[in-house]
Amino acid sequence: MALTSEDTCIEFDNVVSGYKDLMILNRLSFRARRGAITLLIGPNGAGKSTVLKTLFGLLKPREGRIHLNGEDVTGQSAKSLLDKGIAFVPQGRNLFGQLTVHENLELGGITLGMTTTHERIPEVLSFFPRIKERLNSRASSLSGGEQKQLEIGRALLLRPKVLLIDEPSIGLSPMVVQDVFKLLRHLAGTGTTVLMVEQNVKSALKYSDEAIALESGRLVLHKPANEILADPNMDRLFLGGAIAENSTSP
Repeated sequence: MALTSEDTCIEFDNVVSGYKDLMILNRLSFRARRGAITLLIGPNGAGKSTVLKTLFGLLKPREGRIHLNGEDVTGQSAKSLLDKGIAFVPQGRNLFGQLTVHENLELGGITLGMTTTHERIPEVLSFFPRIKERLNSRASSLSGGEQKQLEIGRALLLRPKVLLIDEPSIGLSPMVVQDVFKLLRHLAGTGTTVLMVEQNVKSALKYSDEAIALESGRLVLHKPANEILADPNMDRLFLGGAIAENSTSP
């Protein structure tokens, strides 16, 4: 899918990246549209999470360039990218379990200063009523779904221009998953660019604007999400076993 430079928020240009001697991304090139939800799909090991980590500065590209809104950000640190408006919600749980919900939110806004953080916390809590009810509870006492909502809320404190989110549905009930997807849809509607990796592929495609299929660290397809969802060859060509495991997802 061809995007103009004016439409483009994220651009990978022949990026090679990986872990020590293991290269995962093999001259990967793609563009993600500004203010849209772009879903990365593909079989396990295709490089989806590596894309997010490389974009957020957790992995350094060996070759190629990465641009954000036209600016070359190749190899910049996570702190620098945070300052440019990128937030990352990784897989798993990344909370301070012995601290309260409120204290975890305060830490999420540490770069903003406490005055700004406290001003924004009510805004974030408006998206997550259950978290608001547990504000003084230890994070470790929350359910898995509540913990994931807290992680997302912590990222939203920064009012990110770009949100990178990796497998948000892990450990969540189907109802909470839909709530998370609806929130991401709302954020995109207000101008946030979302780049997402998600195991519940069919469900995620329903909320996404575009989808990029990766195989062995290379782009194999970039199309509107609804077209990929309707493609009868989607399972065989682009997702390996991933879609079969999630075929009963809402």
